[in-house]
Amino acid sequence: MKIKILFALTFFFCIKLYSQNTYVFFGSFNRDKNTEGIFVYQLDTIKGKLSKVTTVKNILNPSYLTLSPNGKYVFACTESKTKNAGSVSSFEFNPENKSLMFINSQKSGGENPVYLTAHQNGKWLINGNYTEGSASVYPISEYGKIQPMVQNFQFTEGSIDPERQERSHIHSTVFSPDFRYIFMPDLGADKIRCYKFNDHKNEPLESCKIPFTKTTMGSGPRHFTFHPNGNFAYCIEELSGTVSAFRYSDGALESIQRINTHSEKYKENFESSDIHISPDGHFLYASNRGIEDNIAIFLIQNNGTLKTIGYQPTLGKHTRVFAIDKSGKFLITTNSRTGNVTVFRRDLRTGLLQKVGKKVKIKSVSCVQIRKY
Repeated sequence: MKIKILFALTFFFCIKLYSQNTYVFFGSFNRDKNTEGIFVYQLDTIKGKLSKVTTVKNILNPSYLTLSPNGKYVFACTESKTKNAGSVSSFEFNPENKSLMFINSQKSGGENPVYLTAHQNGKWLINGNYTEGSASVYPISEYGKIQPMVQNFQFTEGSIDPERQERSHIHSTVFSPDFRYIFMPDLGADKIRCYKFNDHKNEPLESCKIPFTKTTMGSGPRHFTFHPNGNFAYCIEELSGTVSAFRYSDGALESIQRINTHSEKYKENFESSDIHISPDGHFLYASNRGIEDNIAIFLIQNNGTLKTIGYQPTLGKHTRVFAIDKSGKFLITTNSRTGNVTVFRRDLRTGLLQKVGKKVKIKSVSCVQIRKY
């Protein structure tokens, strides 16, 4: 009996320990560098509960975060929406002592940086600047320090919406699955730009044979993601409330479908924002802000096209960025106007979402990343 009890306690302890090594990183528009800007929580992967670990002050508007491939460093778009400013910053995360420490910052090469992505080798960082329509490339040192930018690409052309598309607005920078290409949805120009990436060169980006893929005029391409099989890609279009699906091969995108992220009762004022695919490749999720504030759920069919499954309210206003953990069990949303975070448990079979745990309040929360250590 004692052996059984000891075994049960050991098993319970191991499960509990395993459930506490997943960390969630939140960025925000703190508007004041003297207040908290970046927040780190632990995710209980049994109950779905978030527990605060640490926060960072003295950094302004860390609106978007990305992690290094090994999870040791957190990179942030900083001074976002700060007039005549913009930077990218680096922090070191230590899960053992639960600390997040500032390393350094560099100028973003354009106003209002909104997206960052790191190369799989951990040696390169690329950011997109929304307001001035540009992208910058930075080497990363061995210890997570961002070096001065080595390339900066400026774009100027706009499209048909005079209020939102008066000029280029780069809204994300996304590597292809093999990391040989980088794709940049340009909300202002209705283009998905493409560059080759050669990590052995001092200036790694060069133009693709096909420098961009046109999207529907007035659609406003925003965020972009690849299917785990590498054969399909998907772009969420903010202004038209749609997702465009593409067949992908060696830097080239071939359109195969365009589908609404919203139900038929809505005809205008779309603010679609983020897009992610479940790790098993079966479901695609897209967030809608504005009058909906929900997650649209799609089944990904064998040919890469999407079939609408349903919509899940996010229980907050202005759902900006969301993330799915690597196990595929949890989806976490950030609702910037109500300043709250919602954790959902994913049904791995149906793709549907169910709220778990309590809402977490984070003022002007704008971004989330999840990492198991």
